[in-house]
Amino acid sequence: MLQSLSNSKQHLIIFTRYPEPGRTKTRLIPALGTVGAANLQRQMTEHTISQVKELQQATNVSLEVRFTGGNLQLMQNWLGLDLVYQLQGEGDLGLRMARSLFDAFQSEMKQVVIIGTDCPGVNSRILTKAFEQLHSFDLVLGPAIDGGYYLIGLRRFIGELFANIDWGTSQVLQQTVDIAVKLNLLHTYLSLLADVDLPEDLPIWEQVIKGEVGVWDDRELER
Repeated sequence: MLQSLSNSKQHLIIFTRYPEPGRTKTRLIPALGTVGAANLQRQMTEHTISQVKELQQATNVSLEVRFTGGNLQLMQNWLGLDLVYQLQGEGDLGLRMARSLFDAFQSEMKQVVIIGTDCPGVNSRILTKAFEQLHSFDLVLGPAIDGGYYLIGLRRFIGELFANIDWGTSQVLQQTVDIAVKLNLLHTYLSLLADVDLPEDLPIWEQVIKGEVGVWDDRELER
């Protein structure tokens, strides 16, 4: 499946959705409207990919876009023909992530990282750090302020990390760490970042597009 990728053993998977109005960023529709919310999805995905391409200029990392909504032609028309695209497929988020990781490790990747596009603070430096940490740790997590995670990195397939998780809740990170501890996995954390999911999160995106830093200190967490 991934034979068309470079000979890199480091692989990055981006989870995103085709920006169809009314079907993406739905919690932001009251503030932005259906078209505005879809445009934000489009811009945030493009921003994420730009950060990955910056990473690729310095590091040999292959890239794959796992998408939902739209179709292959629409994705290629949007983001170009030079990317590898795969459908996320059926199931909850955990099953879809587990499937993508299984495929990557079956293709003999040694370090695999998954990110979404909801966290504009993810940049090439953070991605570089994630892959560096995978030399020493079994599991790398990027904690999100809402209790989830914006990044997960592994150096082998561990399906248990994606089962019996209450996806979309503030318990996701802690439940994942609890499983990692039970499995005796060496794990570490990246910087704490904020997702853009709700109208009150929009200033986070505005700061990023103004070129401000996306990593938050304790004062900035008090909203």
